[in-house]
Amino acid sequence: MGSSRFFMLCFIAGLVSFSMNVDAHEPKEFLVGGKENSWRIPTTPNVLNEWAEKQRFKVGDVLVFKYDSKTDSVLIVEEGDYKKCNKMKPIQQYNDGITRIKIVESGAFFFISGANGHCEKGEKLEVKVLSHKHSSPPPSLPPKSSPSMVPPPAQTPAESPNSSAVAPNVRIIGVSTMIMAIWTCFMIVF
Repeated sequence: MGSSRFFMLCFIAGLVSFSMNVDAHEPKEFLVGGKENSWRIPTTPNVLNEWAEKQRFKVGDVLVFKYDSKTDSVLIVEEGDYKKCNKMKPIQQYNDGITRIKIVESGAFFFISGANGHCEKGEKLEVKVLSHKHSSPPPSLPPKSSPSMVPPPAQTPAESPNSSAVAPNVRIIGVSTMIMAIWTCFMIVF
């Protein structure tokens, strides 16, 4: 009877430890549009947003825009400017051809092309970022007046220095919890 109780407690401790690791989120890189050079005038106006709606963006993820830097750019704008394709007041502007934008908070974010006429033809993107608490997209996210998702252009690394440390730290906590749970089970039985 004692050994079956021991194994049952260890099994439960293992499940608890596993569940702690399931919620861990390793940042992902999303190539905007899903393929090379998708940041351009699309074949159908809403294709970029249709792509975005199929993704699950979370805090820590990185959006990668690849485009011809001689003819195009990426602007982060307010929702009103997104809807009107107004490029006069961008929050942030990029024209390097490979733009990496790390998401640092949840909410809705808006991107348009800086090239004349491109936004009006559908080269624009709305990204809804889930908070850590949500397991599925909320029905609607309030617009942000000043998104802080973007570090200055000189500080947009392919991967943030801390992002590689996040998952191992969570795994260490999970392993430590598992070891403590097994030790506790051992102490209870013996």
